Amino acid sequence: MDRITIVEDADNAAISSWIASHLAAALETSEGPVAISVPGGSTPFPIFELLIAAPLDWARVAVWPGDDRIVPEDHPASNTGKIRALFETAGAEVVSLSIMEQVPHFSLAWLGMGADGHIASLFPNTDPQVDDPQRVRQLTPDPLPPEAPFDRVSLTIPALLDSDALMFVIRGSEKLALFEAAMRGQNDLPIARLLGAARQAVTCFA
Repeated sequence: MDRITIVEDADNAAISSWIASHLAAALETSEGPVAISVPGGSTPFPIFELLIAAPLDWARVAVWPGDDRIVPEDHPASNTGKIRALFETAGAEVVSLSIMEQVPHFSLAWLGMGADGHIASLFPNTDPQVDDPQRVRQLTPDPLPPEAPFDRVSLTIPALLDSDALMFVIRGSEKLALFEAAMRGQNDLPIARLLGAARQAVTCFA
């Protein structure tokens, strides 16, 4: 797949620099706001901390969580609360994801991937579709992860595909092997459905 690039041995600084360059180009070519979608979990936050130091016009950037646990923002399990605490200090707008939100076109949709092939909170049991008529869904993972046993709200595959570029940060050889199998269409997991329908550039930092 020519549109998918795997960048191996990329450290957090290199990933942050890549995102900052992408955002700088998007801000330069647009007069209005630029929207990005970002994941939660432990991997992104050290990258976020480097990214917000970039000299960008953050007031024109809207940051959307790709998904979240349905808990108050001050709950330790809330992605949005942690994302807000970082990006709002830089001047960005952080959106609280809900099924009522009007989802924009994203300059960049940054996703993680679970060991079961889930993306955002689109777990295999939720059977996410590339032609889902909704942009946001409330979902219940099954099984519920014991470290976060909460219902979820998530962008759908069509919402994530409505982006100029897709990006992943995949840590670990087993996850990378699963990503590469999905790339080749060797499974029907959520990650494979997304990649199979993607027509934009996809960059995977491993």
